[in-house]
Amino acid sequence: MFKKGSKINSIVFGLCPKCQSECMYVKRNPYFGKLFKMHENCSFCGTKYKIEPSFFYGAMYVSYALGVALAIAVFLISKMVFTHELLQSFFAIIGALILLMPLLIRLSRNIWINMFISFDAESNGQQSD
Repeated sequence: MFKKGSKINSIVFGLCPKCQSECMYVKRNPYFGKLFKMHENCSFCGTKYKIEPSFFYGAMYVSYALGVALAIAVFLISKMVFTHELLQSFFAIIGALILLMPLLIRLSRNIWINMFISFDAESNGQQSD
């Protein structure tokens, strides 16, 4: 599932979408350090991460979709599993969104860039299986 060359591998771990040999972010952990700080280029294949100015503005749409999906999931779990009232479910949604915001931002950026750049096995000298 997380095999090198798959989009899911690049998205989950924040790896270069072209060679998947390097993390795109300066700090791997989104909770410590600078959340948005990325390397300019991949040190292995030279892929430029910011394809054009304001490239990652499009990731806001992905972030919105992920936030809505998370809110629905938290609401359903809150109502069905824990049988919370509506106000308690609302606070659970707000808490989950605040707590997971750095992960959602990084994940949305990873999804966005993987929509435009595909894996290339030859970019770092490896052959695909």
